[in-house]
Amino acid sequence: MVNPVQARQLLDAVPEVGRKRGPRLKALFACIYYAALRPEEAADLRLTNCTLPEKGWGLIVLEKARPQATKRWTDSGQTHESRSLKHRADKETREIPIPPVLVAMLREHVAEFGTAKDGRIFSTRTGGTYSSSAHSYVWQEARKLALTPAQVASSLAGRPYDLRHAAVSLWLNAGVPAPEVAKRAGHSVDVLLRVYAKCMDGQEEQINGKIHDALDT
Repeated sequence: MVNPVQARQLLDAVPEVGRKRGPRLKALFACIYYAALRPEEAADLRLTNCTLPEKGWGLIVLEKARPQATKRWTDSGQTHESRSLKHRADKETREIPIPPVLVAMLREHVAEFGTAKDGRIFSTRTGGTYSSSAHSYVWQEARKLALTPAQVASSLAGRPYDLRHAAVSLWLNAGVPAPEVAKRAGHSVDVLLRVYAKCMDGQEEQINGKIHDALDT
């Protein structure tokens, strides 16, 4: 699991990959790490979904995801199509507070690249959606730039999706209550506790200390 320093190094390396793709994908990958978005959720993120103040924390209100599928499995015949959020009813949203570092990245991205005609923040120069293979290529090249040869050969941050795992683990290890982490990440508490049990185990000493302090008050 990447730590915050490694995550920043990886994100900083993304714009160095190519003249077009890398610069357009840095903030998308940052959404996966800093907001724990699924890649398909980041792909369909609209400017209207975001509150991006000049200072302080912002907010993302997710409405849709944009998973990749073969054309014959989508209603529109396109390889990407907006869908309801995973594990959510139609029109149900998910609110994620986002830290100032991500607010700044999104503001800079929109200032430089604008948005697609439908309001999507992340798109190709022609307004399309980057494929999962394009995401993977840029990410693997960024890993080569940011990580040591031994780390590149390992499974460390092997996929963009691993940034989401790193985000959720970071929140849990920071002591954020599991129900709040589950709500922000779009998990059920049950799934969260099962998938991230090791992180919860790692909080035992910290939690014991909080209980000890509370008993002494």
